[in-house]
Amino acid sequence: MLIALVFAGLAIYSVLNVVIGVLVFIVVGSQGGNTTPYLIAGTVALALIGLGAGIGLLFVRRPWTKGLGLGLMIGWALWSIVSAGYCTGLNPGLYG
Repeated sequence: MLIALVFAGLAIYSVLNVVIGVLVFIVVGSQGGNTTPYLIAGTVALALIGLGAGIGLLFVRRPWTKGLGLGLMIGWALWSIVSAGYCTGLNPGLYG
């Protein structure tokens, strides 16, 4: 059950990452001025979902929350590594 919930957390984070990423991309594309605050807001939202909610679920200490929390954190780390930080807003090239 724990492994299935880890994969469920990974899938949930992946879907949220795509949705938030598309929204940030649309907002940044429609703005003509400084877009850095929108990128920072998207980065903070993704970090809070992946790491904040993941750690929070680990503190609940129930079997299903432990798997889901680990999945969210693994999802954030996996997307950060695979996309070189572009999908999670960690790449400094986005802000230059």
